[in-house]
Amino acid sequence: MAMASSLDTPGTITRSVRDAYLLYGLMAGHDPLDSTSLTAPIPLDSSVLDTRSLSGKKIGIPKEYFVDGLDAGVKASIDQAIKQIESLGGEIVEVSLPHTQYGISVYYIIMAAEVSTNMARYDGIRFGHKEGAGNDVKLNRSTGFGPEVLRRIMLGSHVLSAGFYDAYYQKASEVRELIRQDFDRAFHSCDIIVTPVSPSVAWKIGEKVSDPLKMYLADVFTIPASLAGLPGMSLPIDPALPEDGTDKALPVGLQILAKPQNELEIFRFASALEKAYTA
Repeated sequence: MAMASSLDTPGTITRSVRDAYLLYGLMAGHDPLDSTSLTAPIPLDSSVLDTRSLSGKKIGIPKEYFVDGLDAGVKASIDQAIKQIESLGGEIVEVSLPHTQYGISVYYIIMAAEVSTNMARYDGIRFGHKEGAGNDVKLNRSTGFGPEVLRRIMLGSHVLSAGFYDAYYQKASEVRELIRQDFDRAFHSCDIIVTPVSPSVAWKIGEKVSDPLKMYLADVFTIPASLAGLPGMSLPIDPALPEDGTDKALPVGLQILAKPQNELEIFRFASALEKAYTA
């Protein structure tokens, strides 16, 4: 079941860009049993996997993604990736996504509202616990959801409630459209946009569970693309050392974004860059 219907998108975790393309080829296209799947024809072209040059391609770097809060090690890895892109013939251009700063707020309002709506079907009649005390809504809501789900349901119910809908949900929906327009304008001057995937490397298991806000902020770079409905990929690049003093380098991801329904452009770009990193 979707957590947030307008945001959730199936993705894959693979060992290579080629594997990701093969799975994409199986998943892409219309599913008559899924009313949210696209009906438009989905182009497939495996020749994009043979790309080795980025000559003639303009690569957008959004200035709003390189601000305070980005770990020095992550920034160094991203800077090295940009140099690698230039060595492959790609032209780097600066783009602006001015409403990026509102992405986190917009996402956690819209997402929570949709979680609240989607989870409401767990009433013990069609979905949820059906054993024990009969079709007990209280039982489903108290034992059927973990603390994070409950937190999001409560937040979503609040922003959808009378007196708050216009102030929160409606306003967030309007800003979401501004974020989408930012990307539309940026793609007028570039073919691909690249950004860090996260402002830091992975943290230890359970390290930020007690502080949901810090945990949510890790999504700051990927959320705008989800709000705008863009296809994207995370490509592993040079690892970086955590800023907590740990001497073990951890993976850094480069986020690759393209216009809606331009997945082939992502595979073409990622294939060329992957080859440069693995040569």
